[in-house]
Amino acid sequence: MPKTKKEKTTVKKTVKPQGSGLASTSQSHKSKVKVETKAKKPSVKAHLLKPKPAAKPLKAKPALKPVKPAVKHAAPKIEAKVEAKPEIKIEVKPEVKPEAKPVIKPKPAVHIQPEPVPEIKVEAAPGKEIELELPITVKDLAIKLQEKSSVLIKHLMDMRVMIGINQTLDEDTLNKLCLKYNFKIKKAPDAEELALGVHKKIDRPQELKSRPPIVTFMGHVDHGKTSLLDAIRKTKVTEAEHGGITQHIGAYRVSLPQGEITFLDTPGHEAFTAMRARGAKITDIVVLVVAADDGIMPQTREAIDHARAAGVALIVALNKIDKPQANPDMVKKQLSEAGLTAEDWGGKTITVPVSAKTGAGIDSLLEMILLQAEVMELKANPDRLAYGVVVEARMAKGRGPVATLLVQNGTLSLNQNIIVGNLYGKIRAMLNDRGQGVTSVGPASPVEVLGISGIPQVGEQFFVIEDERLAKSLIQARVEKERLQQVKEVKRVSLEDLHTQIAGGKIKELKLIIKADVQGSLEAIKDTLDKLNVSEIKIDIIHMGAGNINTSDVVLAMASDALILGFNVSADEPAKELISKEGIDVKTYSIIYELANDIKAAVEGMLSPKLKKVFLGRAEVRKMFKLSRSGLIAGCFVTKGKINRNCMVTVMRNGAAAFEGKIASLKRFKDDVREVGEGFECGIAIGGFDQLAEGDIIEAYDIEKIARKL
Repeated sequence: MPKTKKEKTTVKKTVKPQGSGLASTSQSHKSKVKVETKAKKPSVKAHLLKPKPAAKPLKAKPALKPVKPAVKHAAPKIEAKVEAKPEIKIEVKPEVKPEAKPVIKPKPAVHIQPEPVPEIKVEAAPGKEIELELPITVKDLAIKLQEKSSVLIKHLMDMRVMIGINQTLDEDTLNKLCLKYNFKIKKAPDAEELALGVHKKIDRPQELKSRPPIVTFMGHVDHGKTSLLDAIRKTKVTEAEHGGITQHIGAYRVSLPQGEITFLDTPGHEAFTAMRARGAKITDIVVLVVAADDGIMPQTREAIDHARAAGVALIVALNKIDKPQANPDMVKKQLSEAGLTAEDWGGKTITVPVSAKTGAGIDSLLEMILLQAEVMELKANPDRLAYGVVVEARMAKGRGPVATLLVQNGTLSLNQNIIVGNLYGKIRAMLNDRGQGVTSVGPASPVEVLGISGIPQVGEQFFVIEDERLAKSLIQARVEKERLQQVKEVKRVSLEDLHTQIAGGKIKELKLIIKADVQGSLEAIKDTLDKLNVSEIKIDIIHMGAGNINTSDVVLAMASDALILGFNVSADEPAKELISKEGIDVKTYSIIYELANDIKAAVEGMLSPKLKKVFLGRAEVRKMFKLSRSGLIAGCFVTKGKINRNCMVTVMRNGAAAFEGKIASLKRFKDDVREVGEGFECGIAIGGFDQLAEGDIIEAYDIEKIARKL
């Protein structure tokens, strides 16, 4: 009996210091550790000896200091129950359960952030560029993308492209394939681009010097273009030409006290536009020659339209004012109707009356040309390698191929290597427009050269290459490239593919060339089309005239990428050949309403459709789950309508829209499903959004496109 009393007193002593302070707790923890290590094995026995201790109060708080006394079985028994089980439950579970929900919510955001990283990369993908040399084989592309060739071939098979490992990919297929790997293709510069890079270098402002303007004479036949140029140059060009009509393209330099001017004497606007169609935009100013006794003629109107399409400055020269029947006011009225109002009539078009026969007004014309050039601030850099355009080319007896070149920038000298089209040349001789030998010419200077291996095409650009070997290798590459591209067809704009090109940003306006049987029909067509103009799409009639569709119309359509519409007319034979060769879209009509309806349909197709949201369903987020593969999934209950796998969603939180996007995953239990109806549960993951919380409302909707009508 005394022994049991001693045990009770010791228990009381140990219980009191437990709540007394930090020192006692620290000691108790130390004692616990010691007991746990020793009592791991006896704890099994302690369970077996459960019935022996009579007093249950001893469970609550002993096992601190009485371990050392002789009660060996009691201490481990108490430790096993009080410390191993209750304390672990009290310390671990309360910390996980009460604090798990507030703590885990921010934690998933931290842990799940790595999972949406691919989605962020996809958005940034267009900025990632991969440099490829085209054409490229599947094998070489696999090396560049660091992917197996078999995987690329599988992707190509999914795209319905059957191709072998050593076959080359076309550019469209290559773009689609690289997009799967979030890459945008950047074409690696080839040898030609690297060699011509020096010519594309932008000159610094301090290197630029003023250059003469390049002027082209255009107008109706027999209105005195060449005679006027002859009077300016003080030479007899027309006498050497058959019938006084220009038979070839020439370029002439005129020196005046006020400055220098380079004139291009072309056979008409067709050659001017043909050069422009090849990318040779060399003319700064167009002088429109109109006979004061004849007025505006069909070719004059064509010349005006060609000059406008080129976007160059235009000066009108009223020729033949010395004739008794000359009527300048009548011509100015016609010009006003064509949109060229003279300055003395309150317009902006410089109009100068001249006479090629007497020389009257020529000085005023030259003064106006130089004044216009001064306003345009034309400059070039003479201290660089030259490049320019072929103005004329022919085979001369005893001299071989002779080409007239117009230097646009830089200085061209003897014995330099040039490439022009698919031809190589080393300049052996240079002659100016008066037949005098020269050793070098600067910007805006015409020169006749010998030494080119063949006859280049008019409008081709030439470039000076310092290294002869490099120049020859570039020509070989060009010849090979041309051979490969001969089978490729040039795609011109048509009414059918107009909408596609508008959507791709290739076309911002609809350019039309209209030909009709009579002038009255033209006016009716123009009025009908004017009513179709909308702010988004501009209908631009670049040329309209009475008569059949001719080669001039086709050449203008080529240069301007325009459509040709004919009303009660057909194309003449030369035009038909050119149309079939160049693939120009020509539409002919006999009923004006059919023409208007086709254009109206084309314009309506260009208009961006109206977008309308169509409500599908609503789901409530009940619980959040974190899955190892899928990331964060919202356990939802569909309260209204249905949720579709491909629909758009808006996440509503506290009555406000928190996010708008697309469903990335829709599940019923473990299965992916297309649709979940009202009253069913589902799992939803939203692409690019991992901040869903319990209580959020997910509203699903479809976007309906409504075609706009005029």
